[in-house]
Amino acid sequence: MNRSRPSPLVAWYAVGVLMIAFIFSFLDRLILSLLVPPIMRDLEIDNFAIGLLGGLYFAVFYALMGLPIGRLADRSSRRLIVAAGIFLWSLMTAACGLARNFWHLALARVGVGVGEATLSPCAYSLISDFFPKDRIGTALGVFQCAAFIGAGVAFLVGAQVIELVAAIPFERLPAGLADLLAQFKPWQLAFIIVGLPGVLVALLALTMREPPRQGLMEGVEQKIPWPVVIEFFSKRWRMFLAHFFGFAILAAPIANLLLWGPTHLIRNLGYTASEAGQYLGWILLICSPAAVFAGGWFTDFLRRRGRVDAPLWVGIIAAAALTPLCIVTTQLDSPFWTMVLFCPYAFFGCFAVASGPAALQLVTPNQLRATVSAVWMLALNILSAIAGPTAVGFVIDSVFGYNEAVGSSIALVGAIAAPIAGLFLFFGLKHFRAAARNA
Repeated sequence: MNRSRPSPLVAWYAVGVLMIAFIFSFLDRLILSLLVPPIMRDLEIDNFAIGLLGGLYFAVFYALMGLPIGRLADRSSRRLIVAAGIFLWSLMTAACGLARNFWHLALARVGVGVGEATLSPCAYSLISDFFPKDRIGTALGVFQCAAFIGAGVAFLVGAQVIELVAAIPFERLPAGLADLLAQFKPWQLAFIIVGLPGVLVALLALTMREPPRQGLMEGVEQKIPWPVVIEFFSKRWRMFLAHFFGFAILAAPIANLLLWGPTHLIRNLGYTASEAGQYLGWILLICSPAAVFAGGWFTDFLRRRGRVDAPLWVGIIAAAALTPLCIVTTQLDSPFWTMVLFCPYAFFGCFAVASGPAALQLVTPNQLRATVSAVWMLALNILSAIAGPTAVGFVIDSVFGYNEAVGSSIALVGAIAAPIAGLFLFFGLKHFRAAARNA
């Protein structure tokens, strides 16, 4: 059942608001990666603990909360859910600045993950109702660009915040304010400064319009019971297995770059945290959004030419290109050539980012889109965290045994993840074609 869609202006305005929210979510999520050395020193934790904070702990709660939030979004106002989530994750990012030990910081990161879990399922569902099927890939590509614009902005803004905090003239401040700020480490002030502005973005989210739901299942109530959900997955389990494992593991290399890339530059190539943030920020700001948009456009291009399995082919191409880049990029001693190779690494690491969610929207009825997207986010975040940042932290400490092995660990983990992802997607092609033709 299809209903009248809002105008393109209203639709693209909503995409713009969702992009701003996504940018802020990545800013709040990734500021940690620029603060690894002082956090390790002040909280007395190791690389594996950083991997847990930036990977598994964040991802598990982000993913687990996404499922009930997705179910709620399939029958409630997605606009209100997004606004509430932005408000929560912004406050919890600021709360990271109050952490006095590992568990304080871990709890605050869990809160960030819970808040950010609201955005993607609601955004995928909203965009699917704003745009026709042959434009969903492009629209999702534009939205997903915001993730890596956010990553670039996170490093650039984070670098400036670090410099700003380091340059605070405490001796010139009023006594009371100076005494208050002196209670915090510079990295704690960075979390607070980055987190609080997001409250304004929560208010902006309320200006979006809630679109009529498209593609409703005939004869099925808006709230689909769990047995119907389980049946939907069980009839397509081979397609979902290949999709979830393929696209989730494919996300590991770019996740490694986002969390461990600055640390590699600082430990092995002599960069300061500010310099690492600025260089990586510009690379991500330019290469990653271009890649996400290109991947979304290429998906729609192939679909218009009859390739119903287009999203999976985009993922296979990305995996093939990433494999040699993962092996070489972080093994070089040259800062110049490392930065040069980070560009195609970031491009192909993001090339299939829009293809995963786009594929699911093409095979899923409206009442299940947010739920299926939430299950996808569960798989994406847990699998990519385990196969990515958490694995890198483990390999540094337990395989190589010294901090400077971060580059070799990134290379080893990525070189295993990328081809495995490509194989999952290749073996899922025929199952996706069958699901798409029956949608």
